[in-house]
Amino acid sequence: MENPSTWTKDELLAYILIYIAHADLEESKNEKEYILSRVDKKVYKRVSEQFEKDNDYQSIQNIIEAVKTHDYYRNDLVDLFADIKLMAFADGDFDVMEQMIFSQLKKILKEA
Repeated sequence: MENPSTWTKDELLAYILIYIAHADLEESKNEKEYILSRVDKKVYKRVSEQFEKDNDYQSIQNIIEAVKTHDYYRNDLVDLFADIKLMAFADGDFDVMEQMIFSQLKKILKEA
């Protein structure tokens, strides 16, 4: 799981959603439930363990590397951005930190 170039589409999605969920420094119950509605529980557990090992810089680098390596979203980022936005609203609040992270991810992913 440590090498983003080997991540599956579900692992990448889970990592990005966990990253967004932690934008406000905590993952709410609703956010976790949303992630689990999108990926398998085993994938969530594995990705959560990796996420906890990574700092912010490593997280962004992992996302960039995985997106560049795979064509999972290259032709259609709309679905991914929709998932990210739904994740941000999962706890009922799209706060300033989540908005900033969303904007940065959008910019990074479009350039990747």
